[in-house]
Amino acid sequence: MTTAPHAPHTPQTEEALAARDALAVALSRAGIQLPAMDIRTPWADDRKAEARYALIHLGVCSAPVALMLADVITKGIAG
Repeated sequence: MTTAPHAPHTPQTEEALAARDALAVALSRAGIQLPAMDIRTPWADDRKAEARYALIHLGVCSAPVALMLADVITKGIAG
């Protein structure tokens, strides 16, 4: 799991990193591992400018992993 190569650590990227790590732990506890989870930010033309937000990129997953995610979410909703 990595951030963009030259991503400054702003409050937005720190929040996204913490959220990504929490999600990875929760998925791991459910027996699910996504192949790639990283942080993406919409950089302005000037890369030194602070990003307004950061997104957690979950990458791609296989159909079986998608079904496992759906099952875990459904079970969580059911309570």
